[in-house]
Amino acid sequence: MATDGTDEVKACPRRGRPRLRRIITAASESRCFKPCCCPEEEVAGIALNPDEIELLRLIDLEGLEQEEAAEKLGVSRKTAWRDLHEARHKIADALVNGKGIEMAGCTKAAEGRCPKCPKK
Repeated sequence: MATDGTDEVKACPRRGRPRLRRIITAASESRCFKPCCCPEEEVAGIALNPDEIELLRLIDLEGLEQEEAAEKLGVSRKTAWRDLHEARHKIADALVNGKGIEMAGCTKAAEGRCPKCPKK
């Protein structure tokens, strides 16, 4: 607590090892997807991180083994497996529950050029 009587809230630092920077080679212009069955409704969405998208690309599209994909990203195999599992869980949740999928780091949305994103 501060001496002047006001409560002071300190942010809890992140615990554990610092997150490694991923090596993402494919610079794709990611897009956002949402169900088209209810266009007038605001649909909840999930966000996929660039490293999750890269893992999906390397393992599911290019057919690399987890060890090879982890090496290309510069992370351990366990980290790659955990990120891949989380990405697949998010996509399954979006498909089953009718949620939109947003790609974090979408270059078109960041520049205001995405035809799917509402203009602000």
